[in-house]
Amino acid sequence: MDRFDAMQAFARVVETGSFTRAAQTLHMSRTTVTQLVQQLEARLRVRLLNRTTRQVNVTADGAAYYEHVARLLAALDDAETSLSSFAASPRGRLRVDVPAPLARFLLVPALPGFHAQYPDIQLDLGVSDRNVDLIDENVDCVIRGGVIADTSLVARHIGDLQAGLYAAPRYLDTVGVPEHPKALEAPPHRIVGYRGSRRAGAMPYTLHRGAETLTANGHHVLTVDDGNAYLEAGVAGLGVLWLPDYVAAAHAQRGELLRVLTDWQVAPMPLHIAFRPNRHVSAKLRAFVDWVAALMAEHVPVIGR
Repeated sequence: MDRFDAMQAFARVVETGSFTRAAQTLHMSRTTVTQLVQQLEARLRVRLLNRTTRQVNVTADGAAYYEHVARLLAALDDAETSLSSFAASPRGRLRVDVPAPLARFLLVPALPGFHAQYPDIQLDLGVSDRNVDLIDENVDCVIRGGVIADTSLVARHIGDLQAGLYAAPRYLDTVGVPEHPKALEAPPHRIVGYRGSRRAGAMPYTLHRGAETLTANGHHVLTVDDGNAYLEAGVAGLGVLWLPDYVAAAHAQRGELLRVLTDWQVAPMPLHIAFRPNRHVSAKLRAFVDWVAALMAEHVPVIGR
């Protein structure tokens, strides 16, 4: 048994949830992948996977072993990509986690260009608004709005999200147009609350008008923790939204959202791409970071740059 092939086969089965799909991505037969995993289990004397006729589930021992295997395979991949021959043409698997609206409106539509430029980089894209532990979850980098609280990460400032307050016409027809942000603090007005993954309640927002500054929390009957759900709730007329302009643009153009309180400015939100500090940043990660930075410079540039 080739231990590297066996570990790679096991890891791919865990990631795809299927011996058949794992075999397809590894360009092996399903029989070969099955035999490699069986040989690995025999060597370790533990069951790594529970198999039924319909699905494959990783056992507790298998999940623990997978975390070690994934790190080892990533380290080997990085060692190879550090060589000049690989750096000239970045390749390998890259795990990235991004907020849902950013993936939907900016990143995914631009990915054909990325893959045309880097055909040998395989992106594993996590789409979420939660706080991801890069080390425990074996993620290479994350893109996040706001301040990066984890000071152990390297964070590159790649953009500033210009934002405004928006509401659906049906909402405005029902309760009227708010004339001041304080009107959003009590009925009949309301906002759609957005709760970050580590917050107990909805996030407050800072607004400016000339020399005047205030923090608005807003009255709400719905709070969500997903950017796409937040947007759809606003379009459905459930309340006023604080939205980056790039997210609101298409809906505003179709008349599904209207900007309100236009004399007030929402403080821009910095956008960062963050990754683990390492003496050597792999060619594939460097390529992705630079590509994302260029994409953001086109759509949501850093203010003053």
